[in-house]
Order: sequence, then C-alpha cells, then structure tokens
Amino acid sequence: MEMAGMEVEEDSSQCRGHSSRIHHISFSSPSNPQILHSCSSDGTIRAWDTRTFTQVSLINAGQAVFSFSFGGPGDNLLAAGCNSQILFWDWRNKKQVACLEESHTQDVTQVQFVPDHQNKLVSASEDGLVCIFDTSGDINDDDHLESVINMETSVNKFGFFGEANQKLWCLTHIETLSIWDWEGPRKEVHFQDARSFASNSWSLDHVDYFADCHYSRENDRLWVIGGTYSGTLGFFPVSYSGMGSIGAPEAVLGGGHTGVVRSILPLSEIHSGTSRNHGIFGWTGGEDGRLCCWSSDQFSGTNHSWISSELVVKSSRTRIKNRHHPY
Repeated sequence: MEMAGMEVEEDSSQCRGHSSRIHHISFSSPSNPQILHSCSSDGTIRAWDTRTFTQVSLINAGQAVFSFSFGGPGDNLLAAGCNSQILFWDWRNKKQVACLEESHTQDVTQVQFVPDHQNKLVSASEDGLVCIFDTSGDINDDDHLESVINMETSVNKFGFFGEANQKLWCLTHIETLSIWDWEGPRKEVHFQDARSFASNSWSLDHVDYFADCHYSRENDRLWVIGGTYSGTLGFFPVSYSGMGSIGAPEAVLGGGHTGVVRSILPLSEIHSGTSRNHGIFGWTGGEDGRLCCWSSDQFSGTNHSWISSELVVKSSRTRIKNRHHPY
C-alpha cells in the first residue's frame, strides 16, 4: 500500500514525518513489537512508537527506499532496497555496514530475510532478477551472492512458505505467479496466465490484478489474492504439485473497497473458518483511501467490514460505516 506523509498533532493518532510516498510499513523490530517502521521515497526509514505516536528513530538513506527487512546472523541487520542498491545498517547504532550495488540494475522492489534462515537475504527488482545473499561476515557482491533466479520480467512481490520456508512464491508486474524452491533454486510451477485461471473459477468479474499471497502453516496451504478494479477480493487456493492449479475462491471480500486494493493482512485461518482475533478476518488498504477491517461470525451468519473514513482512524469521534457482504 502506498501512503502519503506520516510531528504529531493533538487529539489525533496520526504520525507525520515523511515528505513523500510511503512504500512499506511493518512491525518488524526484533526487540520492540510496539514499534512501527516505515520507508519512503523521501529517502528515510523511520520508527514510530504506536503508544505515543511519536517518531523514535530515523535513518537517512539519501535515496528512495522501497522495502526493508530485519535479520542477519546476529539479528542486528536492517536491509533496505534503495533504487538499484541494497543498503545494510546495524539497527542498534544506525551505522551503515554494507552496500550491494552490482547485483541489480533497476529499482529493488523488495528485500526480505528468510524466516528460519536469518543469514539469508532475498532481493527482487524491476530488472527481473531475484538474488539470494548470505549476509554472514563482511557483505559484498562478489563473495556473498549465492544464486540468482531470472523471472524474465519485473518482480512485484515475493514471499516464503512451506514447513521450513524453503519455497518461494513470486508475483510479477504482468500478473504471473511462479513457485520456486529457492535453495535449489528450482522452479516448481509457473502460471503464465494466472488471472484467467482465477477468473474461470468464480462467477464474479474478471480478476484484474493480484495483490498478494497468503500462506497458512497450520494447514500448509497457499492462496493467491486476486482483486477487481471495483474493490472485490478473492482468496484462491493454489496447488503447486504437478502442473499446478488455481481453484475456486474460499473467501470473497466485497462491499468495502471501491478501487484497487494494495495491502492485505489476513489474521484468521481461511480453511477452518476460525479466528484467533475476536472474529477479525483481516485488514485491507486501497487506492480509495479506505482501511477496512473484515470480520466474520459464522455462528450468527453476519459478515461485514468496518471501513475507515480516512486512511488513518484519528479518534473515536471518527465516523465509521458498516456494510454487510457475505464471503
């Protein structure tokens, strides 16, 4: 999700500081779960204390920052995708410790340390390459680039899944979906026309784009999340054995957004229909400026989304709309 500008104002829960587009936000600090991090085209990575809505940390990269991730062998590294470079800081003292500038030739769209393999960093770029690095020791392009996967087109998003997070899903800007064993690396299945597969499996409008993927470790299941320009989302199960397939959606979220959805945070298990978050299914944010909280109560038969009137809910006085739509 891309957001504009985050000085704290009285009587608001709004963080202001960024002067340009925000590309990535995450509660990803290794030590403080209440700290929210954000990065922006203004060249900064900022940290916010969500209890006081104040800025508590600032790193200036000097160039646009599109993505960041915490990890490393000592869990002390902050990696960031900055234009065509990958920069590293020791997040404890905010000192830059490395810069990779030869592996990518275009904007780095995402960087992520591999869960359960914290010394491994994976980066993706508009140049079509996905690079795997070992971040042990002094990090450099020559000695620490382990392997390269060529997606042959600009990479949008990727993520890890599987029992040991050994698999990688990848969505491109031309809406293809592929599944890889990143340790090989070896491609297991490729959906060149993934939107048609998804569109053919439901009776609603054509799937116009893919926003993300979601993996349930408990059920070892992967969903690709497709959306329509009118704001409806579908969670389509992905089979990655053999030739692979995309099945009928097991959850459909409609009636909340009126435009393209850019960010999705599922909180409940889709397959079982249960939720550990007091009935909250998840959150979505879109180009319509709405932040929607989706809930489902299968016992009462009511399904609805709470829709904020602005991207950030400022206070309890903010008017909240309630719409109903089954999924």
